[in-house]
Amino acid sequence: MFPSKKAPKGNPLMKPGSPDSEWLEDCAPRRVLELFATKWTSMILHALHARHGGSARSGVLLRSLPGISKKMLTQTLRELADSGLVNREVEEAVVPPSVMYSLTPLGQRLVEPIEMIYDWARANEGALDALRPRATSRRR
Repeated sequence: MFPSKKAPKGNPLMKPGSPDSEWLEDCAPRRVLELFATKWTSMILHALHARHGGSARSGVLLRSLPGISKKMLTQTLRELADSGLVNREVEEAVVPPSVMYSLTPLGQRLVEPIEMIYDWARANEGALDALRPRATSRRR
């Protein structure tokens, strides 16, 4: 295994014409895009922020995200907690135990570009509607 090479702060690497050696597998842009490997990541973070003031129980999130299964919500919330974007707090004093999820400071900072993308999507809804859906899309 090769040692990982991190990009120095203030020196963005991925510019047009930069050498292949600077397009590293573990660069920050790839790591942030990896967070969006599932379609639900941004929607869960957005829902926590915009609909629930930064924190909500899993059942509340499930009801506020049409189309997500309980299994996918649980899996994605665990991944977000493992990555440090949300906190997971279990209140065992109640039966059944209640699980509360809240944005961490890092999660709150990630919501900012997500909101920018969502605003862009709303402003360009007509153009997005005109795009041909992917073969795997539920949009027809």
